[in-house]
Amino acid sequence: MKFVAFERAMQGTGASRRLRITGRTPGIVYGGTGEPILIEIDHNALWHAIKKEAFHGSILEMELGGKDHKVLLRDLQMHPFKQQVLHIDFQRVEARTRMTVKVPVHYSGEEESPAVKTENCLVNHVLTEMTLSCFPADIPEFIAVDLSGLKKGSPLHVKDIILPKGVKAINKGQVNPVMVSVTAIVEEVEAAPVEAVDPKAAKAGAKGGKPAAKPAAAPAAKPAAKK
Repeated sequence: MKFVAFERAMQGTGASRRLRITGRTPGIVYGGTGEPILIEIDHNALWHAIKKEAFHGSILEMELGGKDHKVLLRDLQMHPFKQQVLHIDFQRVEARTRMTVKVPVHYSGEEESPAVKTENCLVNHVLTEMTLSCFPADIPEFIAVDLSGLKKGSPLHVKDIILPKGVKAINKGQVNPVMVSVTAIVEEVEAAPVEAVDPKAAKAGAKGGKPAAKPAAAPAAKPAAKK
């Protein structure tokens, strides 16, 4: 992937701010045998470039001063809420020097795995990129991981991944990080619905039985016989 950069003479916060107003992004190129060079890049072209995965983990060709330079993206500073790149850093690539790079991971076959298909498990991609150490010529564009054999209770670790020849994984602070976790889905059992109770019946039951029947009315007296 190729892009064009221009050398800039002015530096500092004020100069960078004025540069951004004109639609350009300040940056720097360093490393290798050369001196650091301050650069500027057309922001519109840069904005489209950073949307491509290859721009973040592959060797790039930077045209600067009429010459092509092989570089790697090292840092990208974004505006907190605007769609704007504030600053960008590149490192020169030396063919005989091992480099540390971050490479995206592409997962496939998850839906066909026993964990998902028959064991009712939830699969979580813990890592979406890997930090690798290798020579520039050996940098992979991405790491492909097949999950079709994933099973319940068998998470995938970094050491389970077969890397290309000459490429080593760097695990910062962890011996063997989990890449993919597998969790069984626990189904909640709904409680049986409770039948509604008639308030009158409940009140009667609380008193110890059915309500007493009303006493029958006394019969009316017969009229006195005539003399």
